[in-house]
Amino acid sequence: MSVPTEGLTLGAVSAIVEKKILTNKIRIYRPGEPVFNPDTGQYEPGPPVTIYEGSGALFPAGGPSVVLHLAGQAYVDDTPSRYRLLTPLSAPVASREDTVAVIEAEDEAAIGRTWRVLDVGETSTLSIVRTTWVDQNTQTAGE
Repeated sequence: MSVPTEGLTLGAVSAIVEKKILTNKIRIYRPGEPVFNPDTGQYEPGPPVTIYEGSGALFPAGGPSVVLHLAGQAYVDDTPSRYRLLTPLSAPVASREDTVAVIEAEDEAAIGRTWRVLDVGETSTLSIVRTTWVDQNTQTAGE
């Protein structure tokens, strides 16, 4: 069976992917501005700031791996639990150290899990969705 490709644009493919694949609801947030606590005389983390809440998908990028860390040696911030976050191109670009949470998903085990953004979202001249590398924060079920 052949699929007609005439008139199929990247925008059309992107719309199909958003509707059929980005079916989970995710939230991307970052720490808010520090707030001064007059009782302690210290600045404390402010409430988190949501930069995006909407459709997305997360999937593992190959499963757990072994990461070698040598004491005192510089290394790339690698992770044994690397995932890819997919969001629509219209979503804002996440920044390093933002947090991603699954709000709604068909797989209930995913709801409530969080990931740390490892780097800003990838971009190219041939993009259908935004891809962002993340590291899973929650490592046990039920958190």
